[in-house]
Amino acid sequence: MNYAQLLLPDFSLILFGYLLCRYTPLNRSIWQPVESLVYYLLFPVLLFQSIVKSPIDVGAASSLMAAGLLSGVAGIALAYSLPHWPWLGSHLERRDHAASAQVAFRFNSFIGLAIAERLAGAQGLLMIAVLIGVCVPLFNVAAVWPMARHGGQGFVRELLRNPLIIATASGLVANLLGFRIPGWMEPTVSRISASSLALGLMAAGAGMQFGLLGRSRLLTVSVLSIRHLIQPLIAWGMAHWFQLDAVQTTVLLAFSALPTASTCYVLAARMGYNGPYVAGLVTLSTVLGVASLPFALGFLR
Repeated sequence: MNYAQLLLPDFSLILFGYLLCRYTPLNRSIWQPVESLVYYLLFPVLLFQSIVKSPIDVGAASSLMAAGLLSGVAGIALAYSLPHWPWLGSHLERRDHAASAQVAFRFNSFIGLAIAERLAGAQGLLMIAVLIGVCVPLFNVAAVWPMARHGGQGFVRELLRNPLIIATASGLVANLLGFRIPGWMEPTVSRISASSLALGLMAAGAGMQFGLLGRSRLLTVSVLSIRHLIQPLIAWGMAHWFQLDAVQTTVLLAFSALPTASTCYVLAARMGYNGPYVAGLVTLSTVLGVASLPFALGFLR
């Protein structure tokens, strides 16, 4: 599989948004409302649709879910612990860490869905949907917590108002209750979902300022190393520990090596943090995914 070709459309959209914002009249005043539209409407619709699309057999997928959750918890713990590491912690700016810690464990579900279907067909698509369904709520809670705490904002209030958490939690409940989107609504919902990917990536590109990455090189290297090197190694260990079958192992390794979520930037910007810095991390993570996916699916598998 040509992983570079698979990631190219997403990176191209980020670059396109950057060029539009910098060199055309479509400047930041245009893209800020777009960010809000993606964050509060378009992307929640995509999350809900992805989760309810395929029935989840909790019993058959329990080992995969446990491996995915434990791998994610390990990544979250590593990301949170960075300020407490000897020598490294004293060189990290705490607000930048609060905003960028999420980059180390969140994932691009759009790319994940595409890869899983190509790797294992309908079975792979169902497995990645299970991982998305159980991991997104946890990862979003973990992403919001340090920013809400550091910014002096009410943590519970931020969670209850977070549209991504609302969408994933309601999608899980709907799936377990057997709800499916009616056929006559699917085309409209699918078009809304598709637009969230394009607009979200372009909005991330529009907010990029690559120069800001230079002031936090240690933080940049740390969170991206967790995302693209340590997370696949942890997932490899979990696959052996839980004795996953070949298809489950393949899906888990792909899941662990995905680029970070494009909405990391949107979340950081909406909560008043350094959005352009996080957008740069998202871009670098997308590029590094070209290496981490072959590493996980080729070398580790």
